[in-house]
Amino acid sequence: MNSNNIMPFSFFLSFPRKRESRKPSIRAKSIGNLSLIFLMRLPCRIQLQSPRVISYYIKVMIAIVDYGMGNLKSVEKGFIKSGVAVKVTQQPADILCAQGVVLPGVGAFKDCMGNLDRLGLIGPILRAIESGKPFLGICLGLQALFTESEEFGHCAGLNIFKGKVVRFPASELKVPHMGWNIVRFKNKPPIFDGIDDNRYFYFVHSYYVAPEDSSITAGATDYGVEFTSMIWKDNVIATQFHPEKSQAAGLQILKNFGAFAAKH
Repeated sequence: MNSNNIMPFSFFLSFPRKRESRKPSIRAKSIGNLSLIFLMRLPCRIQLQSPRVISYYIKVMIAIVDYGMGNLKSVEKGFIKSGVAVKVTQQPADILCAQGVVLPGVGAFKDCMGNLDRLGLIGPILRAIESGKPFLGICLGLQALFTESEEFGHCAGLNIFKGKVVRFPASELKVPHMGWNIVRFKNKPPIFDGIDDNRYFYFVHSYYVAPEDSSITAGATDYGVEFTSMIWKDNVIATQFHPEKSQAAGLQILKNFGAFAAKH
């Protein structure tokens, strides 16, 4: 077949031409949104052949890492409600070409690391972080960034940060730590713009991170002991609490992360 007769990929994506004088009609927006949904389900290498579509309809695409565990749907819905385009994916190429990466998670540390390894996602996550790509870890996604966890015996983590994941000490308080609690800023990350200190966020966890370098602690919370509930260093921000379950303040964090990723 003559290559000159092959229709370009953009031929199959119906979207209105950008106009400076007026906004697209409701019908045009609907067509464009359908094209965007179709585009985002394609492999990264095909998406990159149509940069005009991406740049017109969205400013940033966030990859949510799917390793078979956790609260993927609630995180995805939280970003969508905040107006941020996301793609839940197990594809290394999506992680590498996204403008921001989110590692969520609920469950056991050992299972998390085993699934990431089995799916070949550890390398892409490390490369994304090392490249300076904005990265957000949520709950187990925070814990996985550290050297090791003592949950169910020793288990190695991603070792982005030196430190251990430890269990809450025995006390009169129930474990897991579940419900709303206050986060006090130690070093306010950029994605917390517009959010006051000492706000309540939603937690569900039995273990917490103990960083060797206290300077990366961006927020702290009390539950029998003071523990690190948020970290920040360079392009990496991670929370022990769940922004997607933390109502207006949490959705603001997700929106701010989208804006943070768009600038990088």
